[in-house]
Amino acid sequence: MLSSLPRTLRTAGTALAAWTPLRWGAAAGGAALTALLVGLPTAVIPNPLFSRMTPTLWWNYPTLVATALPAGIVIATYVKAPTAPRASRSGSIGGVLSFLAVGCPVCNKFVLITLGTSGALGIWAPVQPFLALASVALLAVAAVKRLTGEIACRAPVQDAAAPAA
Repeated sequence: MLSSLPRTLRTAGTALAAWTPLRWGAAAGGAALTALLVGLPTAVIPNPLFSRMTPTLWWNYPTLVATALPAGIVIATYVKAPTAPRASRSGSIGGVLSFLAVGCPVCNKFVLITLGTSGALGIWAPVQPFLALASVALLAVAAVKRLTGEIACRAPVQDAAAPAA
């Protein structure tokens, strides 16, 4: 598995190098949308609609950026790529984990109901950085899978002038 990692990453890089400006725009838009969808309700991005009961921690900001970038790439793989393989669940799970990782531990109703306030701060909060790492890793795996699929699973191009067989 690890021995094929360099080849897999080269293939993903080849796919990125072939992207059009439209795909790069979709990646930038997808990254911005992801940052807003994760950052606003968790109040990592300050806004008047949501607030936190605990302060935003220093690692929440790089986690938000590290989440948004591969999520933008995954989103952009759906633009004009009909031959790309179906996505695995790692991208979706990574996005949800990111939301849970950067959110205020006391603001998460499920955590409060399950663990109580002391559990949210004593058990859940220390786990959040690991959720952040898992989130970024899963999104990176999803992005690489989607990108390598664009190269490895490319359908043969049929010449428009040639008659269909």
